[in-house]
Amino acid sequence: MAERISAHRTLPASPQAIFDVLADPDGHVAIDSSGMLQGASGAPVARVGDAFVVHMDREALGDVPLGTYDVRVVITRIRAPEHIEWTIEGTVKPPIGHVYGYELAPHPDGTTVTSYCDWSGAAEEWKPIFPVIDEKALRASLGLLERAVRRGYPTPAARPLRANSDGRRDQQ
Repeated sequence: MAERISAHRTLPASPQAIFDVLADPDGHVAIDSSGMLQGASGAPVARVGDAFVVHMDREALGDVPLGTYDVRVVITRIRAPEHIEWTIEGTVKPPIGHVYGYELAPHPDGTTVTSYCDWSGAAEEWKPIFPVIDEKALRASLGLLERAVRRGYPTPAARPLRANSDGRRDQQ
């Protein structure tokens, strides 16, 4: 049985524009097709070991009654703007051992993006739960990724406001 699923799509955007969404914690929320990712905390990632927190709601899948909880997304591979991969650290100790990632390759029409979930490194007792999301969900996330890139994500409205020298609020 395969221990990896993937989906790909060519997006009319540069690898860097796409990578910028994927490296941003809020970008993960914007492109989540499962409905589980409710919010994120942290800065954009740039190197292996960088991490951020994602606020989850497993009730969106209707499979396991976990309710709301937080996970830590930890970057395991990164090569801007070609590849980003991460694992999830949550309440399960040690971590399950699966990874999610995106590979980006230049294409005459933009960038071919491959989204994947690989559980070949997961602990044996956890392998039966995979895939948690299917290939259709990976494809749907690619559609959401295209929409996010086309809209210029993150938008200026999504950035925090700060007071400028004359007291008005400006985008950072």
